[in-house]
Formats: sequence, C-alpha cells, structure tokens
Amino acid sequence: QVQLVESGGGSVQAGGSLRLSCAAPGYAYSSYWSYCMGWFRQVPGKEREGVAVITTRGGRVYYADFVKGRFTISQDNAKNTLYLQMNSLKPEDTAMYYCAADRCGGDVWDSSRYKYWGQGTQVTVSS
Repeated sequence: QVQLVESGGGSVQAGGSLRLSCAAPGYAYSSYWSYCMGWFRQVPGKEREGVAVITTRGGRVYYADFVKGRFTISQDNAKNTLYLQMNSLKPEDTAMYYCAADRCGGDVWDSSRYKYWGQGTQVTVSS
C-alpha cells in the first residue's frame, strides 16, 4: 500500500509562487519497478486533469501544455518526496491539487490508471 500525503497549498496572488510536496513511503522509490508520480488538479464540476508527471527511475518528466515554463516537477529519491514548484501562478490555476502514484505503463495523463492518491491540497490564486 502506497500512502501519499500532500502539503504546501495555500492562497497567493497572481504572479506568485507555491511549492507543493508529496511524501510517499519508501516503497515507490525503492521498488524494482519504475513508478509514475504525478500531480493532478480538479475544480468542482470539472474532470481531474494532469499537471505534471515524473518517473521514479530515470526521472523522465511530462508537463501539461498549460503549465510548461511555469511549473517544475522534481523528486528527492532519498527523502521519498515529490515536489511541484509553481511559479507565475494564474487565477485559473486555482484547484485542489492531488499527488498520484502507480507503476508506469499506459497513458500517464489517464487519472483512472493511478491506484494511489493523496487527500489533496488546495491552491487558490487571486487576481
């Protein structure tokens, strides 16, 4: 069982920055298999959408077009922690942000393929 715990959300003005963290028990980072560790977000009434994904082995990264150049996903394998540095935040970035994990395979943007999820952390960007 992989348990994920997000932190770092909050309220910020447009143009500001936040860094989200996701603590995962060591299993995902010590496994023989490469795990896909992702950040997704959701606003009420809309589907959950992928923001960024990174593989535990090789560190391959994927970004949604709407965050390229503004957000950076990274991980500290020794600390079993995933990060999302968010710069130049916009009001449309307001959402609940979730950390997700599962073995890599298939479409990294398909949220239904991720077995493990955190409880979410709220990000609110005011204009």
